[in-house]
Amino acid sequence: MTSLNIVILAAGQGTRMRSDRPKILHTVGGKPLLQHVYERARELNPETTAIVYGHGGEQVRQRFPDWSAHWVEQSPQLGTGHAVQQALPVLRDDALILVLYGDVPLLQRPPLERLLSVAATDTLALLTVDMNDPTGYGRIVRDADGRVVRIVEEKDAAAEEKRITEVNTGILAVPGFKLKTWLDRLDNDNAQGEYYLTDVIAMAATEGMMIETVSAPPNDVAGVNNKRQLAALERIYQSRQAEDLLDRGVTLRDPARFDLRGDLEAVGRDVEIDVNVLLEGTVRLGHRVKIGPQVVIRDAVIGDDVEIMSHSVIEQAEIGARSRVGPFARIRPETVLAEEAHVGNFVEIKKSTLGGGTKVNHLSYIGDSEVGAGVNVGAGTITCNYDGANKHKTVIEDGAFIGSDTQLVAPVKVGRDATIGAGSTITHDAPAEKLTLSRSKQFTIEHWQRPTKQR
Repeated sequence: MTSLNIVILAAGQGTRMRSDRPKILHTVGGKPLLQHVYERARELNPETTAIVYGHGGEQVRQRFPDWSAHWVEQSPQLGTGHAVQQALPVLRDDALILVLYGDVPLLQRPPLERLLSVAATDTLALLTVDMNDPTGYGRIVRDADGRVVRIVEEKDAAAEEKRITEVNTGILAVPGFKLKTWLDRLDNDNAQGEYYLTDVIAMAATEGMMIETVSAPPNDVAGVNNKRQLAALERIYQSRQAEDLLDRGVTLRDPARFDLRGDLEAVGRDVEIDVNVLLEGTVRLGHRVKIGPQVVIRDAVIGDDVEIMSHSVIEQAEIGARSRVGPFARIRPETVLAEEAHVGNFVEIKKSTLGGGTKVNHLSYIGDSEVGAGVNVGAGTITCNYDGANKHKTVIEDGAFIGSDTQLVAPVKVGRDATIGAGSTITHDAPAEKLTLSRSKQFTIEHWQRPTKQR
């Protein structure tokens, strides 16, 4: 065949999901089901990709505005054969047509490549799977010589046919000119009253066309019809992710308690990840990174020799080499820590930069700030960056020492090597190399008695 056209069927309502969200927008590994299928399809370099959508309509299209695909609406939904009919105007007669399903997210590339390799102008290629319990699936019916003659759906199958364990996945590759002819001849004389795509198999057999089958592992072709199946596929997907990381040399303390919902673009050598760690979005990990338990990292770059201790959350941030974060720290978006920075327990950093060797070790909030190198921020320090209407910036220059329980009311600047006395509220710039403090005078009241409760 001269080219490849792919049709992704994604019009099902998914009533058993019991959700207002279209089924294909539910996620596995942080990606919508349909996105998994589309990305796999793009790996095959098709000339044309058509997505047949229905339930959810524009909500589905708007979720993926940048996709290079023909969006084809199926309304009403009258079965898989009817769905493919809607895509015919954008499919070429001289192309090989591959039919995929938007709710089958774990299909791997090798079975598809084998399927395409056996399909030809005189050959229909069908992806099948052997199942111990085939209940609910269409059965592959063969003749005495082992040739495929038709597919029978569960509701239309006789008792003998229901004992067949080779089942149809619905995924097939077929010449475009043949597919168009067969679809024109479909009828809905079946238990569902729908136009089955699987009926083209019997038409092909009747015409004497070669029908080749390619087998796939059951997990590859598992679909999603309810939340139980969605949860099962999530665990299969995460197991694959964990196995891949183990093969790349990452130490996972318990592969069953690790989730990657996105892309780990880079991972260095001797990385160690403890239990219940969640990586989301796009993450890069340098060499010898150690991640403690219960950590969440989202869209972040983690430098070499960084240690992230338990229960810390890092989002859209960059952590410099040899830095230490946590435990119980929160690094919010647009934060950059330079090399050897320390962010300790119950510290929150937001939209700020911390210079090399700077320490914010305890119970502090640093927001909208530019903090230099070698700064020490004492426990309980906060930058008061929001006046109720606007955000303001705090600048702390190199070598400054901020005493505990200090409030820096932005906009404000603390000069190089300045010292701020503990318990101060700083509302004006603090000069370099000076001690600045604001503190009420301490005094003691003689003969004072603590109140007691009246009887």
